[in-house]
Amino acid sequence: MSFTTTVGAGDPALDQRLSDELDSFNAAAMAGAGEQQELTVRIEDGEGLAAGISGWTWGLAAGIAMTWTRADLRGAGLGTRLLDAFEAEAASRGARHVFVTSFTFQAPAFYERHGYVELARWESLPVAGEADVHLRKDLAGPAR
Repeated sequence: MSFTTTVGAGDPALDQRLSDELDSFNAAAMAGAGEQQELTVRIEDGEGLAAGISGWTWGLAAGIAMTWTRADLRGAGLGTRLLDAFEAEAASRGARHVFVTSFTFQAPAFYERHGYVELARWESLPVAGEADVHLRKDLAGPAR
């Protein structure tokens, strides 16, 4: 059997294939958890995208992949608005826990102000003096 290894930059087709394959594997392994679903919230103004959040829900869990607010609107409460909408929709889908990672130069303090608790921290990531912070929040509601 012969194999070819290719190393490169971004590969959207590979990303999609990996996502599809892992979704299929996970669904078979965790049939009772239901299907993983993407979850996004966007806030727009007259200039276009003002803020957005994207992530997923699966069973009792929700994960935040990316959160962003336009520089001229930071501090205007849009991050809170995004997070509230994301958590409400996640809870309506049955999620009871939300997970997020944030570098120390990004927004771990923002998440902590909103009830997230640090679970783990990887020091010197992505560079010395910074860290990758992993946080979790338990949502209200009965466990399923």
